[in-house]
Amino acid sequence: MDRSVTATDLGGAMHDLSLWGLFLQADWVVKLVMLGLLLASVWVWAIVFEKVTSLRRVNKAADAFEDAFWSGGSLDDLYRKEGDRPSHPMAAVFAAAMREWRRGAQRLGGSDLVAAGLKERIDRTMGVTVQREMDRLERWMVFLASVGSVAPFVGLFGTVWGIMNSFAAIAGMNNTNLAVVAPGIAEALFATAIGLVAAIPAVLAYNKINSDLARFGSRLEGFAAEFGAILSRQTESAAADPGRATAPVAE
Repeated sequence: MDRSVTATDLGGAMHDLSLWGLFLQADWVVKLVMLGLLLASVWVWAIVFEKVTSLRRVNKAADAFEDAFWSGGSLDDLYRKEGDRPSHPMAAVFAAAMREWRRGAQRLGGSDLVAAGLKERIDRTMGVTVQREMDRLERWMVFLASVGSVAPFVGLFGTVWGIMNSFAAIAGMNNTNLAVVAPGIAEALFATAIGLVAAIPAVLAYNKINSDLARFGSRLEGFAAEFGAILSRQTESAAADPGRATAPVAE
């Protein structure tokens, strides 16, 4: 008999020590813990895949957008192309600011007070849009953090429960032979192993993705600051000459 796979207790019952066998022989509470951790692990990998592909996509779109933005063309033309349905966060920030600027620029009429109010509204609009877009990108990050911190303890709960049942069975049989003790302990420890399998990738992925999200958030905020400065200069020009309020250019 292969002792790495099965063990025999004094009563002659066979204990399957394969992973599948450990699961099937475990107490129903331990089984629920294992199933929950396995589902959490699958969901973690789904989130990781979605976040990695999303960040790659928005960074690529932002590169193309910045090339068009700094090409020296009219921002009105870029707004007509991107403004109706922004397809990525940077375009959404740009469209929100342009929409607010176009709404208020024609009413400047040489008023410095109105110009200051318009600049404040533009900055606030871009800030809100940046936050909204980052909130969308950060969706499910709390789940990654939660799995990374909680999964080992959930697995430990399954282990403790399983060991308690094993000791109760040992006491009932009045036998501490290793062949009797080992299967129950192995079933219990399997829950902790699954908890670590779920937690370790979640922690690593959270740290990496959170760093990439922070970097992209800084990129959005930098773009908003630069675009705000461009619109601020255009607003000052439009306040002095309302006829210049329709075609801002990135420079």
